[in-house]
Amino acid sequence: MKTALITGASSGIGLELAKIHASKGGNLVLVARNKTKLDELKTEFEKEFNVYVLTIEKDLSQINSVQEVYNEVKNHGIKIDYLINNAGFGDFGFFSETDWNKELQMINLNITALTLFTKLFVKDMVKRKSGKIMNVASTAAFQAGPTMAVYFATKAYVLSFSEAVNNEVKDFGVTITTLCPGPTVSGFKSAASMDNSNLFNNKNLPSSKVVAEYGYKSMLKGKTIAIHGFMNKVMANSVRFFPRAWVVKITRKLQGI
Repeated sequence: MKTALITGASSGIGLELAKIHASKGGNLVLVARNKTKLDELKTEFEKEFNVYVLTIEKDLSQINSVQEVYNEVKNHGIKIDYLINNAGFGDFGFFSETDWNKELQMINLNITALTLFTKLFVKDMVKRKSGKIMNVASTAAFQAGPTMAVYFATKAYVLSFSEAVNNEVKDFGVTITTLCPGPTVSGFKSAASMDNSNLFNNKNLPSSKVVAEYGYKSMLKGKTIAIHGFMNKVMANSVRFFPRAWVVKITRKLQGI
């Protein structure tokens, strides 16, 4: 029976990943800020799927939180087979006008927390020569993103970092998959203040469940980069063939400002 630790597990893709893993009889460590929702999920999953669920309420944008989560997992004697770094958020607007404190939290969550979680748990996985990690990036990782400059940059980091470490650890029986979804029906749009963005409006977007199913299967296969959706794959891979200035201009137009 495999145990998965999932961050950002109270909603969206993270919640759907938790449901998928529990439905297969896997135990869970769920990390999020919403204690009420975590407690509800614990009750629901343990009753419906007869699995063990440990919930940890943490704001992972706070620097010490990651180590505290790791220590709590160790104190419970839990071995993490799958680490899913899903927690993250974005912000929409011109960099000269956006809020620095929110962007600092974004950097701490999207980059620092993800990196430290990977650091702590990959050491254990390498020692026992087994384990899988999924780091959730975005199709934003493949180009610069005017009006979401910091968010796009954080996801580019996730992709580059994950590819590199995957290369280092694959000979030890450990794989790191980078999931790169495009715009998805989830809470991301509201959290990023993107209600007026062309990326989301009047689009037939995939559900969080569909993206989570694709990501989970890709992780089990040990796929290095998992880009969900045919057009997303085409766009992500085509940017290398065009001048970077063109790509940036097109991206801004798609963003809707």
